[in-house]
Amino acid sequence: MKRTMRCTALALAAILATGSAIPALALDLTKKRQNLPDLVLGNEEGNDFVVENREIELESGKAYRLRIVAKGRQEYKFYATEFFRNIWFNQIVIQHLEIHGSGPPDHLEFDDPGEIAIEFVAIKPGEYPWSARGLEAKGMTGKFIVK
Repeated sequence: MKRTMRCTALALAAILATGSAIPALALDLTKKRQNLPDLVLGNEEGNDFVVENREIELESGKAYRLRIVAKGRQEYKFYATEFFRNIWFNQIVIQHLEIHGSGPPDHLEFDDPGEIAIEFVAIKPGEYPWSARGLEAKGMTGKFIVK
């Protein structure tokens, strides 16, 4: 079964890399997306450095929607560089406005409380760290685990 998942993920990655059949394949996968638990930074009780759902597990070849929610009053610069490079983005949604593009963002930044939703397909298995840049020593770190 693991070999089949790896083959599926590799085939998907090859198709995505060539740019062929992306719209048809992506539309089919994103219709079946799974909503992940929110990754929450800070809380409304004044603890700006608490993290809810620090580790998130995914399966390669599956579509997901993840809401990253800032509840604290810090400026959160959310970096997940390797993770962003190893997923296929369908869209980034901010206040019901959609961002579509052909490449990953460098990072997501929250100047105020709010949320950013990303819709994507997990491609490459691995463990991918994320952090709120500059706040790592305060515990603002975690990881995405793609199996």
